Amino acid sequence: MRILVTGGAGFIGSHLIDRLMEQGQEVVCLDNFFTGTKRNLVKWFGNPYFELIRHDITEPIRIEADQIYHLACPASPVHYQYNPVKTIKTNVLGTMNMLGLAKRIKARFLLASTSEVYGDPDVHPQTEDYRGNVNPIGIRSCYDEGKRVAETLAFDYHRQNGVDIRVARIFNTYGPRMLENDGRVVSNFVVQALQGIPLTVYGDGSQTRSFCYVSNLVDGLMRLMNGDYIGPVNLGNPSEYTILQLAQKIQQMVNPDAEIQYKPLPQDDPRQRQPDITKAKTYLNWEATVPLEDGLKLTISDFRQRILEEQSKHQ
Repeated sequence: MRILVTGGAGFIGSHLIDRLMEQGQEVVCLDNFFTGTKRNLVKWFGNPYFELIRHDITEPIRIEADQIYHLACPASPVHYQYNPVKTIKTNVLGTMNMLGLAKRIKARFLLASTSEVYGDPDVHPQTEDYRGNVNPIGIRSCYDEGKRVAETLAFDYHRQNGVDIRVARIFNTYGPRMLENDGRVVSNFVVQALQGIPLTVYGDGSQTRSFCYVSNLVDGLMRLMNGDYIGPVNLGNPSEYTILQLAQKIQQMVNPDAEIQYKPLPQDDPRQRQPDITKAKTYLNWEATVPLEDGLKLTISDFRQRILEEQSKHQ
C-alpha cells in the first residue's frame, strides 16, 4: 500500500514510519519540521519506497495514497503555545485539507486526536462517551479545542461525504526521539536528571498521568487503521502514576543524588489523566504491555546518547 503520514518526522510519526517501512509499505512523509526532525528518518533516506516532502498541511496538497495517518500538529504545551494561532490553523485547516484529500482519492483517514479533548476531567477514568471539561479561552485551548474541532470535521466528512475515518485519542506517550525541550514530564525529568540539575515538580506532585510506551501506541494506531472500528478510541496505558512517583523513579534510575524541586502548578493543568481502554481491548484486541521501567530504560539511554552527541559537537 501507499501510505501518507503527516507529521511523520515527529516523535510518534517516525516510529510509525519505521513500522510501516519494515512491513514493506510505500510511505510518503509530509512534515514542515516545526517540531519534527530529519534525523528521525535518516535510515530511510535513499530507500526507493520512502519519500519525504517538506510541506505545511495548512496549505492543500495533491498526492495519491491508500491510507492517511494524520499526525501533524505540535503536541506539547511548550510547542503548541509558542504560536497558538498556528496550532489552531494546523488542527482546523490542516485537518480539513487532509480530509478533503481523503475524500478525493478515496483513502482511509486516521486522525491522531488526544486525551486533551477531555480537558481537566470530572470523570475518572475517562471513557470515550465523556464529553470533557475544556476551557475554550485558556492557554491550552488552541490544542484542546483544535483537536475537538478536528474530530468534529472527521465525523462530518464521514457522515456527509462518506469518508472512511478512524479516530484515536492518544494519552501520554513516551519513548526514544521525544524532544529534549518539549516541556513534557518524562523528557523534563530525564534531561534534568542526566544534567544533574533538580527535577522540577509542579504543584505537590499528586496530579496523575498514565504513560504508554511508543511501540505499544504505534501498534494501537495500526490496529485501528486496519480494523473495522471507527472510534473514537482511547489509546494509552491505564496504569496511573503520580508525577512525584515518576520523578522519584527517574531519579533512582539516572541520578539518585538529584534533588526534587517544587514549583506552582500551571494554568489548566489536568489533575488526573487515565484512559478507560475497554473499547481498545474489545474492538482492537489492544492494550499497553511495556512496563514503565522497561520503557524508561530505553528512553533514558536514547536521551543520554543525544546529550553526549550534543556535548561532543560543542567541544
